[in-house]
Amino acid sequence: MSDAEAPELSTSADPPAVDPPGRRELLAAALSFLLGAVPAAIGGLFFLDPILRRSKGGGNDGGDQTMDGFVKLDITPDNLVEEGPPVASTVIADLDDAWNRFKDVPIGSIWLRRQQGGEIIAFNSICPHLGCSINFRRGENDFHCPCHASSFDLDGGTTNDTPPRDMDSLEIVVATDGRPDPNGTELWVKYQNFRRGTPEKKPI
Repeated sequence: MSDAEAPELSTSADPPAVDPPGRRELLAAALSFLLGAVPAAIGGLFFLDPILRRSKGGGNDGGDQTMDGFVKLDITPDNLVEEGPPVASTVIADLDDAWNRFKDVPIGSIWLRRQQGGEIIAFNSICPHLGCSINFRRGENDFHCPCHASSFDLDGGTTNDTPPRDMDSLEIVVATDGRPDPNGTELWVKYQNFRRGTPEKKPI
């Protein structure tokens, strides 16, 4: 074979050319990303939902709760007679429990009383001794816990040595359309429970 017929040898050091990814590969990658990202985003919102709801208005933020932390009562100021007997009221609110919301749930009960001069006071009905329910005794004109004979005067002060502290007072606001107004027809309470069996009034 002559030199003219010898095959030519490549002297180039360049690697073989690789075709760039086609349209199909790019579309498949984008679709895979979306299929993973969308469920992850939905799952994240699901787990963050209780936090987001609390940040918008607190735990119990039902339709009758426009003042932060306060709950509107069914009772009105007209139901309370000056220096008259205490009146019991059930506190009803929307209750958030993790990812569930329960509407119009009784969350506790309180005692209300209008003092001389017109000021309205409110007390948690749970005894600060060991947590039984405090009753009003009309004959003795005082508050009394039947479990361990704790007793209190009508202003919530202790009248014997059984309870470790006075009845737990609560913030109460007279309002109109959810806004504080001394001449309003609504009563709003900041309902709280407190640690029992201690001289200090500590929220729980």
